[in-house]
Amino acid sequence: MAAGTITDIDYQRKMNSQEKCNNFMRQFRDDESRELKKLTANQFMEVWSHYDADGNGYIEGSELDGFLKEFVSSVNANDAGPESVSDTMLAELKECFMEAYDDNQDGKIEIRELAQLLPMEENFLLLFRFDNPLESSVEFMKIWKAYDKDNSGYIEADELKNFLRDLLKEAKKDQDVSEDKLIEYTDTMLQVFDQNKDGKLQLSEMAKLLPVKENFLCRSVFKGASKLTKEDIERVFALYDRDNNGTIENEELNGFLKDLLELVKKDYDALDLQEFQDAIMRGCDFNKDGKINKKELTMILLALAKHGAEDEMQTGMGLAANNPLAEIATMGIKALKLQKLRVRHFVNRTLGTTNSTS
Repeated sequence: MAAGTITDIDYQRKMNSQEKCNNFMRQFRDDESRELKKLTANQFMEVWSHYDADGNGYIEGSELDGFLKEFVSSVNANDAGPESVSDTMLAELKECFMEAYDDNQDGKIEIRELAQLLPMEENFLLLFRFDNPLESSVEFMKIWKAYDKDNSGYIEADELKNFLRDLLKEAKKDQDVSEDKLIEYTDTMLQVFDQNKDGKLQLSEMAKLLPVKENFLCRSVFKGASKLTKEDIERVFALYDRDNNGTIENEELNGFLKDLLELVKKDYDALDLQEFQDAIMRGCDFNKDGKINKKELTMILLALAKHGAEDEMQTGMGLAANNPLAEIATMGIKALKLQKLRVRHFVNRTLGTTNSTS
């Protein structure tokens, strides 16, 4: 062989190097199986930072197009390049991909949504939780209270680590994870779910990590699609009155109000929930016992269904829909008498109510 001659092996290495430059995802592929290897937490964040080029917290538009082309071609056994994905194929691929992974249907991919797709070491934590959702928000609030040891209204890094340690025990994987790996998992979960990047998880962020099977109040019966029956009310009451003592209180009440709040606000923390509770309870807790009985629950659900029906009618007429909790919020504001500017601002901003007089 003459000096300077490029061997097949050298040529292949050169081509592989070029492929990695042209296709960011291909560097994470197993050369033999042609499948993506499990990413470490750091590698996952490399992928995220690469495709979220503008750093706005989403992969969207041309970023999403680029990711889909490179993701598909990186796992293609024929070593096809991103250019092999035609516009027609891309449109079809995007539609299928967004239907599967765009949980909030905003047309963009968040870091949490991407984590469900890529084979990350920590994915078993996500998938275990998604495959074993909680029965209701009552259970969620009990877990929240158990791990928010300092009652700060947030799950901080150490508290999240304790939660993940217990989650690993539940999944029977705690023997395989060292303390250093647990810290790495904690950092990754914070990077995935801490949307406002304050180093801790607020209520709405923890709710994404710890999902509930269903927000029962999202069902069509509470949106005016059908007549609200006594059986419907009994079913809701039983869902939240977990100890069967005839009232919805403590974590039961917090779970119910969390589900109500989620109807009008997707990004919320413990303070939001407390202020929301103050407004609702002042307007609906007639006997002032700090609990919700069946009659008080009936009033709330009837108001919810009534405004749901009005929303559907106004939407069909091309009119702006009223907030489904407007009637309840108005009662809450009347009871508050607008004595605290912060509470007044929160209720008006969250529930879209008009000024009310006492």
